[in-house]
Amino acid sequence: MANVGARAAKWLVRGYIARKQRAGFNLESIRFLPNSTLAPLRRDGLDPVSDLTEMREARRISRLPLPFGFGVWLVTGYEEAKAVLADADSFSNDLSNLVGKVDVPAGFTPGGLGFSDPPVHTRRRKLLTPEFTMRRLSRLTPLIHTIVEERLDAMADRTGPVDLMESFALPVPLLTICELLGVSHRDRSDFQRLSSARFDLFGGASASVGAISESMDYLLEVVRRQRVEPGPGLIGMLIREHGDELDDLEIAGLSDGVLTGGLETTASMLALGSIVLLRDREQFQRIHDDDAAIGPFVDELLRYLTVVQLAFPRFARKDTEVAGVQIAEGDVVLISLSAANRDPALGADMDGFDAGRKTPPHLAFGWGAHRCIGAELAKMELRAAYPALVRRFPDVRLAVEPDKLSYRKLSIVYGVNSLPVHLG
Repeated sequence: MANVGARAAKWLVRGYIARKQRAGFNLESIRFLPNSTLAPLRRDGLDPVSDLTEMREARRISRLPLPFGFGVWLVTGYEEAKAVLADADSFSNDLSNLVGKVDVPAGFTPGGLGFSDPPVHTRRRKLLTPEFTMRRLSRLTPLIHTIVEERLDAMADRTGPVDLMESFALPVPLLTICELLGVSHRDRSDFQRLSSARFDLFGGASASVGAISESMDYLLEVVRRQRVEPGPGLIGMLIREHGDELDDLEIAGLSDGVLTGGLETTASMLALGSIVLLRDREQFQRIHDDDAAIGPFVDELLRYLTVVQLAFPRFARKDTEVAGVQIAEGDVVLISLSAANRDPALGADMDGFDAGRKTPPHLAFGWGAHRCIGAELAKMELRAAYPALVRRFPDVRLAVEPDKLSYRKLSIVYGVNSLPVHLG
């Protein structure tokens, strides 16, 4: 990839950070909610808050005290989470179930895979699956390594503390996803902004829905341009191979799902995983010295961090029962992936990070038919980025005390706002 891509990424990420800092947060829409309702969206550093752990210990499926005319349930147990995630017959992912119930407008269509049910979901996933097989993804391996090395080169030229979030964790997945989609450089700043805006919940449901709608409008314009001249990436492929059967809205929705599923999540993993490495020098050295250590490290890290804290909401299609709990038709079921992945039923000391353990099958990428289609791509990026970082900068260390790091206060995708380090 040309060096202009790395320079563009630097400018784009700085613009993103500035916008996030200027935006502030509107607490008015959520301040009335009780702690038990907000617990799945909060963390104590890298760990779930104690309220969430206590909820799981008391009852693995709890009804949340929300002022709606329908029940809202929170699943915190591992087996119970798997049961709901895998049961597409009893639970729907279609966000239109919220129309008329909360601040979601009629006709709202986020597109993508996460908010669709079979047979629509099955058809859409079948269109994307060929692009996400290991054979097809392997062609991106050299590109990912080039992106990583260019970002490290740019960091090496800096003096003083470097923001690892701005300079590394965000640009690596941004440039990878844009190359995968076939997005031009002029569109990348907007892509990053629109991906992130929907996950911060301080603005309430309407702000998140607004971000999704704006993202879809923007992607529709990208698709329309590529209808005339298809690009080399996934958008161009969908137009060339399925353009007669897919309208612009469907292609934009599929592209939006890839963008939002692969950018903010991987960026958060890269940043938070770097914190784990910086606080555990023994593990840092192991990743530095041993290529075989990176696979188990990434798998355990995915379970331990679980940056996607809540799965897409499920809507009960009918009266149903999960682990002895009666859930009424029309109720909403939320799954705390972070609580489920720390469930003691999985083994000893699940609240601790242990790259030497045989990590149990975790839910960091979801479960069942809606498991993240880009899971392997994310792991490829993580396996490339961490060893390259510690080998290039073996003396890297935090530039602030760990308790001074600024984490997101309330977000579906957990992360850190900035990660200042000394490269050494």
